[in-house]
Order: sequence, then C-alpha cells, then structure tokens
Amino acid sequence: MSDPSSQAASDVETHGGAPDPPLHQALGLTDEEFAQIGDLLGRQPNHLELAMYSVMWSEHCSYKSSRVHLGRFPTEAPWVLVGPGENAGVVDVGDDIAVALRIESHNHPSAIEPYQGAATGIGGIVRDIFTMGARPIALMDPLRFGPLDDARSRWIAEGVVSGVSGYGNSVGIPTVGGEVVFDETFTENPLVNVFCLGIMPTERLVLAKASGEGNLAVLLGNSTGRDGIGGVSVLASAEFADGDEAKRPSVQVGDPFEEKRLIEATLALLDAGLVVGIQDLGGAGLTCATSETASNANMGMDVDVSMVPQREPNMSPVEVLTSESQERMLAIVEPHRLDDVLAITDAWEVQASAIGVVTDGGVLRVFDQAGGEVLAEVPAATLHEDAPLYRRPLAPPEDLEERWASEPGDGLSGGSDSVDQGAALLAMMMDTSWVYSQYDHQLFLNTVVGPGSDATVLRLRDPRTGADTGRGLGLSADGNHRWCASDPERGAAMVVCESVMNLAAVGARPLALVNCLNFGNPEHPEVMWQLSGAIDGMSAACREFNLPVVGGNVSLYNSSGGRDIDPTPVVTTLGMIDDLTAVPPGMALTEGATVVVLGSFVEGLAGSRWAWDQGLKGGRVPDPDLASVVDVAELSRSLVAESLVLAAHDVSEGGLALALAEMALAGEVGLEVSAGADTPLADTAGGWFGESAGRMVVAVASEHLNDVLDRAETVGIATVVLGESGGSNLRLGTTVTVDLDALRDNWRDRLPGALSSGNLAE
Repeated sequence: MSDPSSQAASDVETHGGAPDPPLHQALGLTDEEFAQIGDLLGRQPNHLELAMYSVMWSEHCSYKSSRVHLGRFPTEAPWVLVGPGENAGVVDVGDDIAVALRIESHNHPSAIEPYQGAATGIGGIVRDIFTMGARPIALMDPLRFGPLDDARSRWIAEGVVSGVSGYGNSVGIPTVGGEVVFDETFTENPLVNVFCLGIMPTERLVLAKASGEGNLAVLLGNSTGRDGIGGVSVLASAEFADGDEAKRPSVQVGDPFEEKRLIEATLALLDAGLVVGIQDLGGAGLTCATSETASNANMGMDVDVSMVPQREPNMSPVEVLTSESQERMLAIVEPHRLDDVLAITDAWEVQASAIGVVTDGGVLRVFDQAGGEVLAEVPAATLHEDAPLYRRPLAPPEDLEERWASEPGDGLSGGSDSVDQGAALLAMMMDTSWVYSQYDHQLFLNTVVGPGSDATVLRLRDPRTGADTGRGLGLSADGNHRWCASDPERGAAMVVCESVMNLAAVGARPLALVNCLNFGNPEHPEVMWQLSGAIDGMSAACREFNLPVVGGNVSLYNSSGGRDIDPTPVVTTLGMIDDLTAVPPGMALTEGATVVVLGSFVEGLAGSRWAWDQGLKGGRVPDPDLASVVDVAELSRSLVAESLVLAAHDVSEGGLALALAEMALAGEVGLEVSAGADTPLADTAGGWFGESAGRMVVAVASEHLNDVLDRAETVGIATVVLGESGGSNLRLGTTVTVDLDALRDNWRDRLPGALSSGNLAE
C-alpha cells in the first residue's frame, strides 16, 4: 500500500484563501470518529478507506444513535426463522412455507427527486426480499406528505405515487395496500416507507455470508455508475437545509426491467444450489456488501475494482466502492461452479463478473487490478461492527406537563359543542383511490382483499407448485403521528393495537411485525426521548400480543431548518387466516343489520384527528388497556372467521363517527343512532370522535345478534348496540347529521380536486 501519510485523510486545503474543512468532516464524520478509525487501523486512513468508513458509519447504515434502544424489542417466537439483522425477517407459516418481510424508508431521496426516490425505494426493498431466497409477491407503501394546499407537497405526492407505480407495475409485483396522509408536519420532509413480502420453500432460505476461503464474489446486475454516490451519508444522515436541491445527483436511478431479470436469475441460481451466500447492494454499495458478507462469516475479501463493470468513464475507486447504483447483487460462488452461474445469468441477460475472492483473516482489501497496488486494507468487521454507538441525551419537552394538562376543548370558544360536527366529519373524509388505482394490485391473482380496506388479504399458495393452500395472509400498514406527538410511548402502543385490530377485521391472527421509525434530528434530546418512548410502547404492545418484531428501519434527521417532524413510527403487521374458504365481509353496511360496538369507550380527545383539526394539540392520549385490546381483537377475529358478522371495521382515526361514516359510505346505507344521558353513548365530540384503542364496529344479522352479544359478555367485553342500518342519512345523536350524498361527494372529490388544481412546485 502506498504511504498513508502521503494521503492523510484529514488534510486541509485552501481555495481562495478560505480553508476547506478536513475531509473526514466533509464526509460527515466527527473528529472523534476520525480518531476512532485511526485507533482501529493503527494509522491514519487514506482517502478511499475514509470514504468507506464514512458511508458505513453513517446514521442510515450504522444506526449509531438508535442501536442502544432497538434491543428492547421482542424478536423471538417459535415461528421466527430469521429475526432483525439480516436483509429481511423470515417466519414459518406451515407446510414448509416461509414468508420474508421487510420495511424500509426512502424519505430523504424522495424529498429531493420524488419519482426516482420512490422508485428506487421499491427496487431496494424488493432486493431485500429475494436476497433471502423468497419471491416478492406484494408491496405496500405508507406515504406522508405536506398539506394538500401546498403546491410543492402536491408535486412531491404526485411524483412519489408515480415512482411507486412506475417501478412496481413494471417489475411485476402488486402494490396491495398502504396509507396516504397529508399534514403540515411533513411539508419539508415527506415520508416514503415501502414494504415488501415474499414467499419461498423453507429450504431455499439463504443468508448474507461469504463463507469458504477461495470462493468468488460475483457481482450480478447493472453496471456501476455515479448515481447515488454518498446517498446514505449525504441524504439520510443529516437534516435538510436551504439549497439541498443540489443534492439531486445523490439520488439513485432505477431500472425495473433489469430488476425483473435479476429476480429471476437470482432465484434460478438459488434453486440450482449455486450460491453459498448472497447480498443485495443498497446503501453504501459495494463497501457494504463486501464487508458485511465477509464479516458475517468471519472471513475477509480481496476486491479488484478494475473488474467491476462501469458505465461511466474514469470512475475513481471511491466512486466504485460507494456508488449506490441500483439492481445489483453480490453472490458468493464456489470457483468450479462459476461457469454454471454464468450460464444462468446469460440466459436471463444479466451481467455477471467475478470481482473478488473470499480470504481468511478477516481483512477487506481493495486492489486496482489483482496483484497490483493495494488501495485499501481494513478489517471488514470494523466497517459495521465497530461503528460508533451513541447514548445520546434524551429529555422530554420542557412544557410536557403543561401540554398534557391542556385537554382539547379547554381553549375552544364555546366548548366543543360550538363546532359544526357534521362539517368536522366531512373534513376527515378522503377517497385515496386516486393513489392505489395507479397500482396494479391483482398481479399473481393472489389479492383477495385489496387497497382501501382495514387490511389486505392475500391467498397463500405453495411456492413450489402454485397450489392454493386454503389459507390466507393478512397485511396491515399503520402509523399515527398525532398519537405519538401527544405521548410517544402510549401513541406507539396504540399504533400496534390499530394494526392488530385491522387484521382482526379480516379474520387474521397476528404473526410478526416490522417497523419503520421515522423521527427528527437525534442530536435533539426531545427527539431521542420520543424515539426511546416509542420503542418502549411498541415493545409493550408486541409482548402483550405475542407479536415478534422481525425487522425494521430507523429513519432519523427528518428535520428541516431545525424543525423536527412529529414522531411517526409506522408498522406493518403480518397475520394468518387459517381458513380462507369465505372472503372476509369488509366494512360495508347492509340494510337492516344491527350495528354493535365491541370494546370500551374511554373519554378524551387528546391526540385525535378532531382535536388537531380544531388546532387543539394539548392533552395526553389515553393509556391503552392492552389486555382488553387482545380480547377484543380475538373475539372480532373469531366472529369474522366464523362468518357471524356481515361487516367489521375498527375504530381508530376519527373515532366512532368516522368509522360509521366509512361503513355507511361503503354500503350506501345510512344509520341513525340515539345518544344522550339515557343511553350508553355520550352525545359529545369526545363520544363520537375520541380515538381510544381497542374497539370494533360489527354489523350483525338478527339471527346471530344474541350469539355475538353472549360471546362478548362471556369474555368480559363491553358492547353497545347502536341500532339498525337503513335510510339515507348518518345521524349520530344530536351531534352529527350528514346525508350520504354529501358524504360521497366530499369523499370522492377531495383528493383528485386538490391535485388537479396544480402539480408544479412553487
């Protein structure tokens, strides 16, 4: 290796008399981190080595601010085959079938270049799944944007939705669900979370390990270009500031058709048993894939950058090693099987090049032409296992007690009764079919219940034969920034409760959960307090539901100009439907059905959509009774599974009023409910719009009503009979009166009308 002192990575240059910052600072490393690298190497790193550490030690790759907290999640269960730490979690669903699931964020790239940011987010999450040996069969996209009256937010929303559809539809994977939220907290920082699920025979499971000295590291897929260089460190590890549009070159460019070929070639290689280990190339590119696969097997690797196919001339080793060009995989192959590998990749028109060799000793060495000059030489494990681990200060906001004491309604002139509650309900209604109508959600013909329902339902087929197993998979994607801004711990627990209740509405029992933790700047103690509290709340709920967390993602620095987004943990929960003979009933009311609420009412509007729409952000969300939610979810699931209800819909955002409005709209059938002092219902804003966890609305035929009520009473679940559905109005006591035509018109026209008013950024 050339003398490192001649390439001292902390050199300071001057331009026009003003000193530039040291290189390590320009790459996002602190002085302390630079010193730590020197201690690990016993010398100063050269420029290439420093670039490799900078991307691997970035917040996005190393989780250096969050790792200390993530260990509190429950991650084990008898059905968990692979938990956190691999490319995707994997669970056993019986019949020698395994399901892989993963959620990721592409928030920062999507804020800069919405289409490619979202498209490459889809590409990356798909590779996480087939890297494990699973065929990707479903996508979901929980999305959050600024308000609809903001032109730039509309531009971002349209670009992101186009990116998801453009990549997902082209690669041939259905987008079967998600969320769409518009709120001012996401004006400068949209959240683009993407989830993928795959299915495989359990014997095809493969891990990211480069085992076997002398085995070859074979790069599959696209050539390496300059797109995405520094993406994780530049975009996802610092908050946005003015002028960040100049970071547009750090956003990767996707090619879904190359990805499709790569999927088929990779699965063919795995089926043929030609791969020892495999890893996708995402954040930090080749640096990440080579170092992680090597260190996961306690091995090293020699890499020759001259053997990496490059689509641009004169690329430097730094660019080759840190590029995040899409549609690339690194496979570990025995030398005598290379020709067999090339035969399969050639058949699928996928480029394949042997770029390195697995070595003993744990050292990652980079050459420019084998046997030539050593450009970098570092212990592979130090690039990720020795990344900094910060115990950042955490503290609640100084005015927390004052916030919690300010219950909604206290500052509203005339009290909550002075608000036009019908108008308040209409303001919450929005048809999101404009979004999911752009996605093909019927690819593979597995989708039994698609977007727009409480949860998605997929038919479970045998991945070997394609035969229908008679069982189904439920998927629910959920998040609520208002709850978590009110109280991160309680709010995150409520998010898990909502996800489980959504699964119960389609008859699914929860199996596993993945999360995407979207928070602000971790250097702010209040943000770390939010993150820690959310992890505690989510962990407590998951333990109560016996629901292992099998993977996830942390997205920090969702902050602009010193303003952090509201804490927004998002969860996607996988459930099992043991018998899919009958399609779940859905949420549509039918004429003459008896409408019943299962679960207890808890007074309070804190953290509710109603309160925030009135500008009332004080108070504290109610502490969820987790044991009660378990009981309500299980009763609801069994009623759906046994076809004892005609409709089921959980109560969450918007409270009971919005749940009933959605059910009435879905069935084109009205409902009149009596409320007041002589009934179990409080005829107030809190009674109709409160969002306490663990309630389900069911519609029941008369012949099953007593059975449903008796079963609820047997397990100690409170019930309220609201009345029989019918007519053309939704009348909730004296508080809300809206006719179905007004509901329908407002619901149908709001989102398309806002987006059609202009789609160019201001």
